[in-house]
Order: sequence, then C-alpha cells, then structure tokens
Amino acid sequence: MPPGTALLNDGFKGQALLIVDDSPTVRRGIRIALEPSALFNEYVEAKDGLEALRILNQRPIDVILCDVEMPGLDGFKFLDLMKGTPEYRGIPVILLTGLENVEKKIAGLERGASDYVTKPFDKGELIARVRVQLKLKMLQDQLRIASITDFLTKQFNRRHFMEVLQSEFDRALRYSNPLSFVILDIDHFKKINDSHGHLQGDRVLVDVSALVRSSVRSHDVVARYGGEEFVILLPQIDEAGATAVAEKVRRIVAETAFSGMDGQSVTISLGLVTFPGKDPSGKLTVDALIHSADDALYRAKEGGRNRLEIGKLTL
Repeated sequence: MPPGTALLNDGFKGQALLIVDDSPTVRRGIRIALEPSALFNEYVEAKDGLEALRILNQRPIDVILCDVEMPGLDGFKFLDLMKGTPEYRGIPVILLTGLENVEKKIAGLERGASDYVTKPFDKGELIARVRVQLKLKMLQDQLRIASITDFLTKQFNRRHFMEVLQSEFDRALRYSNPLSFVILDIDHFKKINDSHGHLQGDRVLVDVSALVRSSVRSHDVVARYGGEEFVILLPQIDEAGATAVAEKVRRIVAETAFSGMDGQSVTISLGLVTFPGKDPSGKLTVDALIHSADDALYRAKEGGRNRLEIGKLTL
C-alpha cells in the first residue's frame, strides 16, 4: 500500500512532519511543542522553500508547517511550486504568520494553504491544528487508496491500471525505453467455482494475485483486470527479461498447493507483448499493446493452457 495510511482512532500517527522556517529557534520550538504529542514518527527541518522541495523529492511527508517570510524561496513561492506538482497537492500546508499579517493569511489560504498558525504560537492550538490536518490527510489517503484498489484482491483496479499504463507507455516512448505488458488468466476458473464454491474461488483469486505480486519487482504494477484476469506492467524490461518473469510467475502458480483445493492444481495462461521503446510508424497505441497481449493469451489457452505466448507489435 502507498505510504501515509493509518488507523483513524486515538492511536493514529503520521510518518513525518516537515518544518520549514529560516529560524533554527522557531524550528526547535515547534519540535519541542509537538514531539510530546507523538503525532509523527519523525520531524524533518528545512531552512527555506528550496530545501523543503528537495526533501519532498526524497521522502514522503504527511504535513508541512511553513513560514511565510523566508529568504530565497519564501512560503508563498514554495506553496505555488508545491501545488503545481500533482504528487504534492494532497499534502496539507499550515502557514506560520505574524499576528498582524491578516492579508498574508488570506493570500496563503487563497493559494492553497490548508490552515495557518500565528507566531508566537500557542502550544495547544498548534497541536490541535496539526492534528486536524493530519487526520484529514489520512482520510484522503484512505479514500484515494480505496478508489484505485480492487476490493477483493487488494491489488490495483483496472481503471487505475489503465491510467498507469498510458503514463508508462508515454514515458517509454519519450525516453526510448522498453515496456512489457502481461495479461494472465486463471485456467478453468469456472470449474473451480462449480466444484468448490464461489468463496473458494475468491480465495484462489486472492492467493494467485499475492503470488503474482510477490514474484515481480516492487515498482512493477500488478492489477486485477476483470474476473479471473490479472495484468502485470514491467517498465524498462525487454522481451527476454519479461519472458523470464512471466515464466517464473507461471511456474510458481503451477507448483503452489492452494489451500482448500483438495490437491487440485491451479494454473494460469499468459500473453506477453513488449513495446521496444520506439515507434517508427507513429501509430502504436496502448490499445494496440493490449490487443496484441490479449491475442497471445488466446493462443496460450488454445494451445493447452498453463503456458505463455508472446505477441508481436507491428512497427
């Protein structure tokens, strides 16, 4: 699961808070105020907006406390740059402002800040405002995860996979990198449901998806494509490498003794296609990739199942 998920009860806790202020004294005061609350595992500091952006590029952050007035990249410029980056938009930013700067409070909120705290701050108010933003962030994370996850298998769902596939296809074309796509189907799945019941069929779906996920790299993408079909996206892997991965997945599933199957084996058929990272025709699309892999899967099933077939793209 993506970082930032936590239980929304009295024991909820964030991974990291980022404190952005050019004053070491202020940063230290914020840490002293917040650390006893145990809202975060870590407290990270940056002296200006530029350093804060570097930190965001390196690690997940749950909540940001940011001063408005700083040399170099100030709080407003930092907020503009951060909100212009899609992966940072969900991180709440609480601005630190002077008591008399009402205009700056309003300007910050209009630019996308989630809240503000006045300096000198009250410890109880600071904790309360940070707690609220952390809880909202975790709720948003949970809703986002639910929207992209298949309820049964806990792998990505088809809608999210299609978005990632398009993004990775565009990236592969831009940088001339290979991209491999695998579609797989559980053999004779209807017989499993008919013989052992739909609950057992669901268990097989969960177990197969877990085996697939554990057999590929952490940054490879696994999703439930529909019914008993799953897909794997292998960025920067050529046909030879993808063939080895797909055969490994096929073999592991075939050799696994599935609970509740009374010794009956479970196998999968797979179709694989690799986009080589170039398209002289200028006509290749994600749909062509999917169609080629789907045709290969059909041949695998027609050829006796429990096998891998490789599709070819017309360049």
